[in-house]
Amino acid sequence: MSDTGKKTPPPQEDGVVLTPEQIRRRRARNIAIASVLGFLALLFYVVTIVKLGPNVLNRPL
Repeated sequence: MSDTGKKTPPPQEDGVVLTPEQIRRRRARNIAIASVLGFLALLFYVVTIVKLGPNVLNRPL
């Protein structure tokens, strides 16, 4: 039994084919989720800086 290194590819399965409208909605939903995550990260950063106060920069190094 000699293996020539060639493997047969798995048979192609027909998955779910999305309509252009579904692709558009998915993209819009992904952009909305990314925007909300970005906003939350920025909000946490700003809240942290505000809670530290302006004197955080006046500490001895």
